[in-house]
Amino acid sequence: MLRRHIIRRRALLAVASGAVLAPSVVRAQAAWPTKPIKFICPFAPGGGTDTVSRLISDQLSRILGQTVVVENKGGAGGNIGTVEIARATPDGYTIGLISVASHTINPQLYTKLPYDPDKDIVGISRLAVLANLLGVTASLPANSVAELIALCKASPGKYSFASSGPGSSLHLSGELFKVMAGVDILHIPYKGAGPAYNDVISGTVTMMFANMPSMLPQVKSGKLKGLGVTSTERFRGAPEIPAIAETLPGYVATSWYGLGAPAGTPEPILARLEAAVTEALKAPEIQKRWADDLGLDMPPPGRQGFGQFVTEDRKLWAPALKASGVKLD
Repeated sequence: MLRRHIIRRRALLAVASGAVLAPSVVRAQAAWPTKPIKFICPFAPGGGTDTVSRLISDQLSRILGQTVVVENKGGAGGNIGTVEIARATPDGYTIGLISVASHTINPQLYTKLPYDPDKDIVGISRLAVLANLLGVTASLPANSVAELIALCKASPGKYSFASSGPGSSLHLSGELFKVMAGVDILHIPYKGAGPAYNDVISGTVTMMFANMPSMLPQVKSGKLKGLGVTSTERFRGAPEIPAIAETLPGYVATSWYGLGAPAGTPEPILARLEAAVTEALKAPEIQKRWADDLGLDMPPPGRQGFGQFVTEDRKLWAPALKASGVKLD
């Protein structure tokens, strides 16, 4: 009897202790955030990834009541910045941009990836789905994809295309174009899309496949000529630009951006970030910028279905990876 009484008393004390501790844990988690949040963009300033990172960070700052500071950590096809997200303390104070590069292409491209996209990072929400846009030097004597192909076939090896780095979606868009069009053009890699633009605009490099948010303003301003989008259909914000598939049937290379956090981030923080992103994407200014200015489609927000989407996206990009013949260490 005495032993049973002692066991029962210990059980009651344990329950009572939990009842005392639980509210303090909840209060601690509910207090987040109490200081600025670091938002890692794994690419150089000036590209579409940078633009989206800053627009979303501004919205999250407003919604969460704390400054969200963007830090650009470019290099190695986005791997340098993505590793920093994956290895950060999972306390909600380091989040970052994940993308078709970090979760779709790089896992199939690199033989030794320094992070596991499925285990080291929690996908909180997709932020945008987008096509790439083929832009060429304004003085190039080609005003259509067909004319560009003819020009390249007439002078094999003379023309070149820039990208944000080997194995990026911009690089693979170009490699797929080379194979399907049967042209010989030289790949010139840069450390991010931003630094490549000066050389394409000046004519040092002939052309560039770039994410719609950074390329479309260059085309609208007349600095470059937009010859084709990499989606199956024309972009509604610039319907005058044909889809490359209209000339090369079957050609498609679309991208996406998302928000990620280190694995192990507490569930209440993940839930709050998910809710904040959902609210941010509903903001009229974001919807306008996405649709009218940047050429972005708005995907369903949140964590639900994120893993399945990534699995399907890897299948879609497999032909471009195979066509490129690229494999990196």
